[in-house]
Amino acid sequence: MAHYRGNIKGMAQAAVALALSKVTAQGQISVPKDVRRKLGIGPGSILEWEEDGEKMVVRRVGQFSSEDIHRALFADNPPKPRTLADLKEGIRQRVRMRYARS
Repeated sequence: MAHYRGNIKGMAQAAVALALSKVTAQGQISVPKDVRRKLGIGPGSILEWEEDGEKMVVRRVGQFSSEDIHRALFADNPPKPRTLADLKEGIRQRVRMRYARS
């Protein structure tokens, strides 16, 4: 469940629920329209559930920043710096290889 923890007069530490969902006997929930719109989800979307201390965080799968991806790929070894000429040559080679006639 999403919570707002902003500065509401008289409620500095209180959490205000943005939406509520009810769990069915089969363990299913309906995601409220405002939450679906905010997360950008629809039928077939996959949600990820993550435990964060006393909270459960729900997010749409694949919603990672480029910085998150960079850290995951290059945690130990930063990528080798490349010049623009290096990048253009790599693209040329890839295009030649992909569209080469047999």
